[in-house]
Amino acid sequence: MNVVLWIVQGLLALIFLMAGGIKLFKSKKELSDKLGDWVDQYSNISIRLIGLLEQLGAIGIILPMAIGVFPILTPLAAMGLAMTMVGAMKLHYQRTEKSKVITNMVLMLLALFVAIGRLFITPII
Repeated sequence: MNVVLWIVQGLLALIFLMAGGIKLFKSKKELSDKLGDWVDQYSNISIRLIGLLEQLGAIGIILPMAIGVFPILTPLAAMGLAMTMVGAMKLHYQRTEKSKVITNMVLMLLALFVAIGRLFITPII
């Protein structure tokens, strides 16, 4: 189970590093072209904050366990990413973007799998 959890953690880290990086470093116009016009509803600061949270979550889901320092941060980061996906699902549901809601739901479930797995199945402490 430990190997499966590491694989899912790595997958989530890659996805959220890329997603967060795009939101942090691309212009609003580029984001609108790439991600859809939902970005027009939010300020640049809000979009950058979402990107930063995704980046920090991606780092937090891997680094603490990898270096053995405060490994409890790994399931907490996974829970934070899951909560981020709840917000994303709400946004895309309101905009009736079903495929994006499903993608967000899958990512949320994977993040919850990591959180539960690291807290209860293969405890970190």
